[in-house]
Amino acid sequence: MKSTRIFLKLLIVLIFAGCAENENNSFDELAIPSYETAQQEKSSMDESDDITTNRKLIKKGNVEYKTDDISKTRKLIFESVKKHKGYISYEDEHKSTGRLSNTFEIRVPAENFDQLLQDATEDVSNFDSKNIEVKDVTEEFLDIEARLKTKKELENRYLEILKKAVDVKEILQVEEQIGNLRSEIESIEGRLRYLKSRISLSTLKITIYETKTTTNQFGNKFSDGFKNGWDNLVWFFVYLINIWPFILIALLVLLGVKGLKRGKK
Repeated sequence: MKSTRIFLKLLIVLIFAGCAENENNSFDELAIPSYETAQQEKSSMDESDDITTNRKLIKKGNVEYKTDDISKTRKLIFESVKKHKGYISYEDEHKSTGRLSNTFEIRVPAENFDQLLQDATEDVSNFDSKNIEVKDVTEEFLDIEARLKTKKELENRYLEILKKAVDVKEILQVEEQIGNLRSEIESIEGRLRYLKSRISLSTLKITIYETKTTTNQFGNKFSDGFKNGWDNLVWFFVYLINIWPFILIALLVLLGVKGLKRGKK
């Protein structure tokens, strides 16, 4: 009996020793990173570097300048837009006293923005205004992508739950959650599409105008008025010549009436 107790004590000691050794081995495995872990950390660092270099930028510009020939300048702008694979999304023409202006809003691939601006304004020496803005939306873009991924994963989980659901109340609750998620996903996807559109296609607004001096206009009007007055005077005399017999008869009648009045007196 005594020997049996000693055997049991030795067995317990050996079991505890084995457990302690396993714990030490586990600790060592956690403390010393494996080759696969190191590769994963390196991969995540490379992805971070890619994010830094691949920025998401929205570029837009606004320029205004005077031209001596608005038709020629319009032609140059249209040729430049076609050359750089852009398109005109908005056009406006405005006329006022002594001024004719055209405004164009151009969408062009982001990589062609600078060259389009250079070609479309190659003859411009002075700008009335010129503003180029570059907005970095990398952080917002990545945040939206992450949110979209999370929402879609959650939606998939709810769909799996819906397949297994039996109770009507549970089915209705899951469908409600899926409907709310779908609405949020569509909203996020809409914002993501907008950002992608603004990133891939830059916006350039160009306003050109041509002026005409009011002095010349006034001189032309004065000259035309003098000429029209002279023509009217000539036509007046022509009209009098055409009706001279009637004028002569009227004068004779007037003289006869006066003669009769004198005779009566």
